[in-house]
Amino acid sequence: MENIGFMHYVLGFLVGFVFGSIPTGLWITKALHGIDIREYGSNNIGTTNVYRTVGAKTAIMVLLADMLKGVVVVALLKWYMDSDLLIVAAAMGAILGHNYSLFLGFKGGKGAATGMGLIVYLLPKTSICCFIIAAFCIFTTRYVSLGSIMASIAAPILTWYFGYPLPYVGLAFFGGGFIVLRHKANIQRLLNGTENKIKEGHAEDLKKK
Repeated sequence: MENIGFMHYVLGFLVGFVFGSIPTGLWITKALHGIDIREYGSNNIGTTNVYRTVGAKTAIMVLLADMLKGVVVVALLKWYMDSDLLIVAAAMGAILGHNYSLFLGFKGGKGAATGMGLIVYLLPKTSICCFIIAAFCIFTTRYVSLGSIMASIAAPILTWYFGYPLPYVGLAFFGGGFIVLRHKANIQRLLNGTENKIKEGHAEDLKKK
């Protein structure tokens, strides 16, 4: 394997950030429904708000696109130069890019879908357990945010338990912790009993803010 220097990690991070910055939720809903998803519901460009606003079909497309943009960049780097640290740098860049998009004035989503895609690709055992945890929370409480938070907390613990390389444990800790922090407002609403439950909707039924 070629020697990897500091600039490789910087470039890997930057490539990941650019890929992660692609605002798939905004672009897909605008292309299919002619609306700016940021003007509806929670104003977020992520899957949950898309589902509440325009329904399941578009939400599934956004979910898959958000998952794939992280997977594509780490897969390319893994093929080019198989280094755990380089892959982790790119993955961190993708998560941050999704949350602070270059195309949206460094605003964006909460990182759950992009983080999920990375976990599925890099940490399959962890992803299965996290999916079960998230699905159980969502189906029993109808709170998508709670499912994302609990899966994010479990991710680094499971990654360590399954014996993945230390850089991947660090990625799970970083990604999971960051996603939890991005859900700070949701956590407050959950504690107050005011968090919105998942419900499929249509844009014409929602009041623009």
